[in-house]
Amino acid sequence: MDQRRLGDSDLDVSTIALGSWLTYSGGIGRARTEACTRAAFDAGITFFDTANVYGRGAAERAWGEILADYPRDSFAIATKLYFPMSGKDRGLSREQVHKQIDGSLERLGMDHVDLYQCHRYDEQTPLEETMQALTEVVEAGKARWIGFSEWPVARIEEALALPGVAKFVSSQPQYSALWRAPEAEVIPLCERNGISQIVWSPLAQGVLTGKYRAGEEVPAGTRAASRDMSRFIGQWLTRPVLDAVDRLWPIAEEAGLTMAQLCLAWVLRQDNVAAAIVGASRPEQVHENARAADVRLSADTLRAIDEALLLVAIT
Repeated sequence: MDQRRLGDSDLDVSTIALGSWLTYSGGIGRARTEACTRAAFDAGITFFDTANVYGRGAAERAWGEILADYPRDSFAIATKLYFPMSGKDRGLSREQVHKQIDGSLERLGMDHVDLYQCHRYDEQTPLEETMQALTEVVEAGKARWIGFSEWPVARIEEALALPGVAKFVSSQPQYSALWRAPEAEVIPLCERNGISQIVWSPLAQGVLTGKYRAGEEVPAGTRAASRDMSRFIGQWLTRPVLDAVDRLWPIAEEAGLTMAQLCLAWVLRQDNVAAAIVGASRPEQVHENARAADVRLSADTLRAIDEALLLVAIT
């Protein structure tokens, strides 16, 4: 699988990453978590994304056990902090940065992570305090590089202007053929400053796979049918969106791709995207998604995708 350099770092990551947000935090069982993780290695995926808050540590703990079977230099792992881990443990204060990195490393059974990310911006903590604490984590060797997820553009610019602190090398935005908002400001800013995108929800919670059809029951066994994994999918299950996604089927067939491969390749066409994070509940999904890394879409195909989603894509 292709690898891309993560911003101004020295870290190369597989262009498809395996995530653990709604799945390995409790949405699926331990056996399937392990099967999907091993399928990722088989498919050439060597980049894994998690967070302390996923299952309140459950996702980190599961991967700590599974990844212990692999040499530490054979994969890269990213985790995050910000969201509440308890009634008083949340945010990006110096105390929390140090407490949460230590907790993540303990659950992962590792002495460092490759990427430590601020899950959101903390308006309650001075930016200087957060950046200095992250710098201390890097200097202590507990994280090689740092990144952010869904920060306001102005705050990104302020962080980049601070002297003597570790530099962000990654941004983790929601980005897909249906959600294109980062193209307006975030991606251009990052391109100018040596920051790559690690995209979450590149398949819009699975809606871009075409498994959900307007006027039909949600298929059993899918994310939308799961009480544990369906909290954020509702915005995409409208008739206009599902009708538009339905228009992608002939485009995918013409290109010889599955819908998932088509839409992952659409995300990866963007040079500033280092990796697209996929969630998977079955090993065959991992292999299908991984094949998108080798796809290059033609100008005609890209134009057809834009036309199909013109009225529903969020820019």
